[in-house]
Amino acid sequence: MKRFTSVFYFLVVIFVVPLVAPAQETNSARAPLPKDVYTDSRNRLPLIKREALDDRGKKAYDAAVSATNSAGAPQGAAAIRLHGSGVAVRWESPLGRALTELAILTSAREHDQPYEWSLHEMEAIAVGLNPSVIDVVRHRKPLIGVGEKELAIIQIGREIFGTHKLSSETYARALKLLGKSNLVDIVDLMANYASTATRLTAFNQQLPPGWKQFLPLPFNPPNDIYPDSRSRLPLIRSQAQNPAAAPGLYTRNLAPEGTGPAHIRRHQGSLQSLESSVGRRLMGLAILVTAREHDAQLDWTVNELAALKDGLEPAIIDQVRHREPLKGVGEKEAALIEFGRELFGNHNVTSQTYARALKVFGERDLVDFVDLMAQHAGDGALWAAFDQHLPAGQKPLLPIP
Repeated sequence: MKRFTSVFYFLVVIFVVPLVAPAQETNSARAPLPKDVYTDSRNRLPLIKREALDDRGKKAYDAAVSATNSAGAPQGAAAIRLHGSGVAVRWESPLGRALTELAILTSAREHDQPYEWSLHEMEAIAVGLNPSVIDVVRHRKPLIGVGEKELAIIQIGREIFGTHKLSSETYARALKLLGKSNLVDIVDLMANYASTATRLTAFNQQLPPGWKQFLPLPFNPPNDIYPDSRSRLPLIRSQAQNPAAAPGLYTRNLAPEGTGPAHIRRHQGSLQSLESSVGRRLMGLAILVTAREHDAQLDWTVNELAALKDGLEPAIIDQVRHREPLKGVGEKEAALIEFGRELFGNHNVTSQTYARALKVFGERDLVDFVDLMAQHAGDGALWAAFDQHLPAGQKPLLPIP
């Protein structure tokens, strides 16, 4: 439940508050929807009716409605997820473990995330993924001599993370090969690991000493980590930790204790504590930076309106919108914008940028900011894959091709 609440904290405005109508609709606001987009959902999947779902689906439907505080049907990413199988995808997908690990590796590769890649390469080999397919992903080779389903999964990841859109041709091929629920599951799995990659990269999570790093990176990660946690966050030991227990490979507890996303979460507060500490204005800015770096039109347009209402200055919004050099921006705003630009644009936050953000926000708030940005990055992947459009007549506020 926490996941839905966090993701839709700022998106709720789209359904409970009327969007600001443009004085004069632009051509893009009047443009007809693509042929593979449904008019009711304004994405590539039709809206689901609650009565058509089984008991599990009805519970998920009700949870989505409750989490978004929306009257009627779930919308956005929550509505898209309702088309999935409802199983624990990584472990129980009908596609099998080899293909789900391939989806995770593809997401890790497109985010240049060494920790995520290296742990999951070992797991992928253990569950039978062909090493030659892994090398295609690792080195971004042409998709030659790769099975149809493998090709579809890799191509989906390359497009949604590389160009922030998925072509109709790639979508149609994947839908035919995988089926609707499996396709939703695979994209959502990729989106979840994109969120995880965001957290790992922000805090420069490195592998434990002696563990091999298998991913060729275009940069050298900064050397600003704690030796025990191997990240920028000091070690917090789990109360359940057994110091004598060795980390088990190919298990559900793959990440060594004191490292990885579980350890990062130990440093979190909550969205409520973040709002109390920094206010909705800066939270809105974090979401806009994330939306801008992912060309997420829906996320940007909805949250620009919310951010303006919460007091974020139009001049700051325009500098983010047009990726302009920062001028006349306060220390907190500048630290947040530069952090997001490096995190999503370079997949590598420099020591200087991290230290600046840590100084102005403190550890807990910075971890919460990254968590907020990570969740919106994950939803951006779903919207890109299923071509989510704005409500009819709404003027797009983000200039993207």
